Amino acid sequence: MAEHGTFYWNELMTRDTRKAREFYGNTLGWAFSEMPMEEDFYILANLGERPVAGIFPMSGPQFEGVPEHWMSYIAVDNIDERLELAAAHGGEVIRPPFDVPGIGRIAILKDSGGAVQGWMTPVDVAQ
Repeated sequence: MAEHGTFYWNELMTRDTRKAREFYGNTLGWAFSEMPMEEDFYILANLGERPVAGIFPMSGPQFEGVPEHWMSYIAVDNIDERLELAAAHGGEVIRPPFDVPGIGRIAILKDSGGAVQGWMTPVDVAQ
C-alpha cells in the first residue's frame, strides 16, 4: 500500500523506447511488458516479478523542446485537496488531475521553486 507523502513511482520519459529497453535490460536486467495507450504503448519495467518503473514514449507537439528525463510521482491521500494546498503555497498545476483506470488519479505540477513532479492518489490509497 502506498503511504501518503512518499515517492511512489518513477518513469523514464523518452523518445526512443526501444533504445531505453535495450539499455536498461542489458545494464539492470529489467524485463518489459507493454500496456496499450491511445496512440502508443506504456512500457512496464520489471525486476523479476516486481514492477520497478515505467517508460513513457514522448511523442507529439506537447513534448517539443522537452529533454528526456526521469519523472517521479509522490503518493498523496487526496489529489484534489492536495493540489489546492500546493496552489496556496506557490505551486502551479501544469496538468490537471486525470484518472488512469486501475492505477489512480494523477496530476503534474511545479513546486514553489519550479521543480516538476507528479502527484497521485493510487487506487490503494483512494479506496
